[in-house]
Amino acid sequence: MLGSTHGTFTTDRRRTHVVACGEPPPPTIHGRAPTTDDLDVSGRPLHADVPDLDRFFRPESVAVIGASDAEGRPGAGITRQLIAWAERVGARLHPVHPTRREVFGIPCSPSVADLPEQVDLAALLVADPLPAIEQLAEAKVRFAVAFASGFAETGEEGAAAQARLAAAVRRSGLRLLGPNTNLNAFEEFREDLEGPAIALITQSGHQGRPVFALQELGIRLSHWAPTGNEADLEASDFISYFAERPEVGAIACYVEGLKDGRAFLLAADRAARRGVPVVAVKVGRTEAGARMAASHTGKLTGADAVVDAAMRQFGVLRVDGLDELQDTAALLARARRPSAEGVAVYSISGGTGAHFSDLAAEAGLMLPTLSAAKQAELHQWIPEYLSVANPVDNGGHPVGDWRGRKIIDAILDDPQVGVLICPITGPFPPMSDKLAQDLVDAAEETDKLVCVVWGSPVGTEDAYRRTLLGSSRVATFRTFANCITAVRAHLDHHRFTGGYRSPFDEAPRTPSPSFRKAQALMRPGQQLSEHAAKQLLRAYGIRVPREQLVTSAAAAVRAAGLVGYPVVMKASGPQLAHKTELGLVKIGLTSASQVRDAYRELTDIARYEDVPLDGVLVCQMVERGVEMVVGVTHDALFGPTVTVGLGGVLVEVLRDAAVRVPPFGEDQAKAMLSELRGRALLSGVRGAAPADVDALVEVVLRVQRMALELGDEIAELDINPLMVLPRGQGAVALDAFAVCR
Repeated sequence: MLGSTHGTFTTDRRRTHVVACGEPPPPTIHGRAPTTDDLDVSGRPLHADVPDLDRFFRPESVAVIGASDAEGRPGAGITRQLIAWAERVGARLHPVHPTRREVFGIPCSPSVADLPEQVDLAALLVADPLPAIEQLAEAKVRFAVAFASGFAETGEEGAAAQARLAAAVRRSGLRLLGPNTNLNAFEEFREDLEGPAIALITQSGHQGRPVFALQELGIRLSHWAPTGNEADLEASDFISYFAERPEVGAIACYVEGLKDGRAFLLAADRAARRGVPVVAVKVGRTEAGARMAASHTGKLTGADAVVDAAMRQFGVLRVDGLDELQDTAALLARARRPSAEGVAVYSISGGTGAHFSDLAAEAGLMLPTLSAAKQAELHQWIPEYLSVANPVDNGGHPVGDWRGRKIIDAILDDPQVGVLICPITGPFPPMSDKLAQDLVDAAEETDKLVCVVWGSPVGTEDAYRRTLLGSSRVATFRTFANCITAVRAHLDHHRFTGGYRSPFDEAPRTPSPSFRKAQALMRPGQQLSEHAAKQLLRAYGIRVPREQLVTSAAAAVRAAGLVGYPVVMKASGPQLAHKTELGLVKIGLTSASQVRDAYRELTDIARYEDVPLDGVLVCQMVERGVEMVVGVTHDALFGPTVTVGLGGVLVEVLRDAAVRVPPFGEDQAKAMLSELRGRALLSGVRGAAPADVDALVEVVLRVQRMALELGDEIAELDINPLMVLPRGQGAVALDAFAVCR
C-alpha cells in the first residue's frame, strides 16, 4: 500500500483505487487524474507528485489555534516563537482562542470560523487536533501543523488515533505536518549567507541541530522540515519539493522510518533527475536501532539491506553519523561538478600524506601517479629526495615562501586531478597559516575542488576560524574520515547523475504475453511445486533443464531415455522447499535400474515423511558452471524486490547477495553482480572458463519483469541454483521454489 498523501494511491493488481478511509479525494498526479503513462504495469505511480509547499514555508497569513500568553505554559512559548517567525517572513498572524480577547497584544478570534481572513497555515496548539481539522477545511486553510504527541509513537491506541487523524486530513483537502512535530520549520535562518543552501528534513528534531549549526560556519540553510509522525506530509514530499527549489544545493535527511517506500524512491528519482544530491542518515541498521526507531516514530523501518540497496540504486548517499551528514551535505551543496576523478594529496609531512593516502585509496578514491613531467615541474620547488608522485610531500620549508603557491597551482593544473586534499594535522605557525592562505587563494582561481583537513582539536586558530572557514570555495573538515566520506560522495553523486536515466521512464506500462501465461499458473495462498515453479519460469523465457514429471517407475525409465543419461531425479510437490535434507534428490543416475530404484526410494521417503507429491521429476543433469541464486521477495516498504547472489549452499553460508527494487535496467543488473564478494567466480578462477554473465543478467531482468507484473501475486520466488554455464552457453534454472500470495 502506498502512502496517505494526496496524489498517491494504492493498487490492487492493475486496477487503481483510492484509500478506503472516509471520503478521500480521487488520486491525482500533479493535480490531475492519472493516465496509463503515469502508471507502471502493476498500477503504481511512475512520477512523484510534488506538493506546492510555498505557502507553508512563506505564508501570507497564519492562524495559531489555542494561542496563549500565559507565562510558564508551553503554548505561550510556542505562540511567541510563531509571532516572531511570522514577522520575519512577512505574514499576518491571527491568534485563535475561545476565551481570550487578545494574545500578546494581538486581537484574538474565538474560533476558526471567526478569522478575519482566509489563512494559509494553521498551527494547532491543542492536545487533540482532530476536531480542528473539519473547521480548518471549511475555512479552506491550506496547511496545518500538529505539535501534539501521543499518537503512533505510543503504541496501538495511539496508532488508531493517528489513523483517524490521517483520514480526517484526507477528507479535508488540507495538508498536515505532524503530529508529534516541533518548531524547527519556524527557526530563524541566517539571511546574510550566499551560495547554494542545504535543505534539512528530520524525523527527530534534535538530530538536525548539528546541520542547523552549520550556519555558524558560513554554510547556508534554506529550510527545515521536521516531519514527526507523518500522518500526511512525509519526508518524500519535502525531498520532491526541495529538489525543485533553485536555491537548494543539497538535501540532508535524518530518517528513522520510511512511511512509503515507493514514494521515497519517486522523490529520490526526482532529485536525481535534477542533479540535487540527497544525503541521508537512516537508522535501523540493527534490530535494537529498528526497535528504538519504531517506538519513536511509530513507523516500519524496513529490512535494512533493502533500504540500503534502494538508496544506492536511486543515488541517495547514505552516511552513518550526524557529523558525516554535516560535512557531506555541506560539500555537496557548494562544490562544483568535478572535471576529473583523480585525487591529489598534498602535505608538509611525508607521514601525513602517506597516512591519508592509505585511507583514501582503501575507501575507493583514485590517486593517480603524477606524470614524469609534472613531477619534474614540482621538483623545481621541492627537494629531489622527496616524493612528489602522489601524495606530494613538500618537506615543509617551501610552504613558508613564494614556492608554496607555485606547488599548489602546479598540482591543480594537472588534468588528472579533480580534487586536491591537504591534511594539516596541527597548527604550526607560520607554516600552517601561510599554507591555509595559499590554499584559499588558489581555490578562488580554480574550478577544481580544494579540501583541507584541519586536525587541531582546539579549532580556535585564526588560520582555521578566519582563513579556512571564511572561504566559500575551500571545503574544510576536522577528520580524515569525514573528508574521505564527503569527497567519495561528491564524486559518486556526479558520476551517478551525469549518466542518470530514470528507470521509471522505461518501466513497462502494459502486461507482457508472459504475464497472461504465468497468471494461469498462480495458486493464491499456496506454495508451488518445483514443476509448477519451473513452468512459471518457462512462461517468462527462463531456460530450465530438459525434464519430465512422471508418476510411475516405468514412466521414469522412459523419461530418462528421452532426457538423456545421466539424469537427476527429484520428488516434486507443493510442500517441498528443501528436498536435499529429506533425501528427495538423486543425482548422476546412469541406467534404467538406477532410475527404477531411485523412483521407489523417493516415493517411499515421501510417504514416510507424509509429504504429498505431484510426481517425480526426471531431469537433464547439468554439471559445468557457476551456481547462482536469483529470486523475488516482497518487502513491507518497497513491495517486490529482486535478489541475486552465489547459489547452492553458499547462499545460506556466505549470504553474498545484492538486491534491487524494480524497475531497474541492465546497468543496475550488472551493478548487482559487481557488488558480490564472490564475483570473481564469474570471471573464471583456477582454470575455469568465464561464465556467461550476459545470460545471467538477462535472467535477472526477466525475473524483474516477473516481479513487476506478478508482484501482487508472488510472495517469494527462488531460482537456486541457477547454473551459469561457460560464456556463450547461457544459464539454466536447475531448481525453483515459489509461494503465491
